[in-house]
Amino acid sequence: MLLATLCLVPVAGCRAQAAAGSALTPQQQRRVDLLVRSQLSVPADWEVAPEGRTPSNIPGFDTLRIEFFAAADPAHKQPVDFLISKDGNTLARLAKYDLAALPGMNIPASGRPMRGNPAAKVEIVNFDDLECPYCARMHAELFPQTLDHYKDLIKVVYKDDPLVEIHPWALHAAVDANCLASQNSTAYWNYVDYLHTHGEDITGPDRDPAKSFAMLDKVARDQGARSLLNKATLDSCLTRQDDSSVRASMKEAEELKIDGTPALFIDGERVSGAQPLPYLWAAIDRALRAQGITPPPEPAAAPEPAAAQATGKSQ
Repeated sequence: MLLATLCLVPVAGCRAQAAAGSALTPQQQRRVDLLVRSQLSVPADWEVAPEGRTPSNIPGFDTLRIEFFAAADPAHKQPVDFLISKDGNTLARLAKYDLAALPGMNIPASGRPMRGNPAAKVEIVNFDDLECPYCARMHAELFPQTLDHYKDLIKVVYKDDPLVEIHPWALHAAVDANCLASQNSTAYWNYVDYLHTHGEDITGPDRDPAKSFAMLDKVARDQGARSLLNKATLDSCLTRQDDSSVRASMKEAEELKIDGTPALFIDGERVSGAQPLPYLWAAIDRALRAQGITPPPEPAAAPEPAAAQATGKSQ
């Protein structure tokens, strides 16, 4: 388990080994947090708190104690000892994990429609299925609630992962959405918004895929007209139904071991399924803090109705 290199890859050059008892850098803490969450399936509402290094009996490694605790009950902590290499690049607990190679942190998103602030430091990548009811629920949490809460602190990108085995019109919908996106991002988002609120209408009472395909194309053409898109270009794209880019995204999801939708990656942290809003916001807050940004305060709770003023006395 000896590591010869002392170089931190990819963000720093060579440096001296960290002394036992020293704290992790903020960047190392973030990488440890992301990796441990992904490897151990830590619940989104639990915190991962690395402590300082202490000497170990494994050459080239220090012991790193990590405390796990529910955010709602921080007094009850579960400590687990890991090993961290002297150069801070490798974490081990019966097996070694490469902190420099977290696949969720390197998901290509260029060229995809985006909502939010293009310059935001925290990026949310959502692998979406336009026929999936759980994706519709997550979509409603993201837009407008989450975007309104975080405003210009985040950006959101959708990638395609239609579950073709169970959702007969999801692939066609993804192709149509990308036809709109190729001309106008707003047209894409309007189409996605519509499908995630009218899925039953698209499916129809007789659940005929051919009718669903026709309705998807009609909704896309109507959106294209409202967005003043080039009609001939859009018609050609809808007719061709070239699904190569969608299937490339599906392959990417497979490589990330995504087996259901929605699947979000919040600056590398994976959030699977339609999680309650507090879970989603907890992950976003962690990503913001890792970037040195203070998350916005929780919205004020709605006031409860005033209690009735009855005294119970007879008049």
